[in-house]
Amino acid sequence: MHISLDGFVAGLSGELNWAKADEEIFTYVGNRISKTETALYGRKTYEMMQGYWLTAGDKPTATKHDIEHSKWYKKAHKVVLSKTLNEAKLHNTTIINDNLADQINEIKQQDGKEILLFGSPTATHSLMQQNLIDGYWLFVNPIILGQGIPLFVDIKDKTSLNLVNTRQFNNGVTELNYIVDRQ
Repeated sequence: MHISLDGFVAGLSGELNWAKADEEIFTYVGNRISKTETALYGRKTYEMMQGYWLTAGDKPTATKHDIEHSKWYKKAHKVVLSKTLNEAKLHNTTIINDNLADQINEIKQQDGKEILLFGSPTATHSLMQQNLIDGYWLFVNPIILGQGIPLFVDIKDKTSLNLVNTRQFNNGVTELNYIVDRQ
């Protein structure tokens, strides 16, 4: 998830025009997510992804990133937190509309690789409140927004983290990858 230095993941209207993403980051993220079989989204982010990635790789102007990410997106199992979407119409997609903790924990118990949450600040907040996030993969952008949608809201308990990886990109973005210390 992209984050500003002062802790915002989007502008007040959800805008991400401040987040720096370039070929170096696209390649790095592409390598990492290629090992992931399940993507988790909130409804708004899912609808945005569905509207773009299903056909992005097929366009004549598609970049290498567009082609690779589009292929991955089509085969990845998608889990969407939504009270309004109908699962019957969606291919390779599970909708969670109630019993969030039970359903997420059930998915975590299945064979496979990690589940990555993409964007989706509202979904992230819901998962945090129920202690369902096992790690944070943050791309800290060299910008102070001053206002916007914060990553951390209504945190009731201290959460200890262990740093797994850090990486500095040429555009000034720093990756911080933490796992939650459950001890």
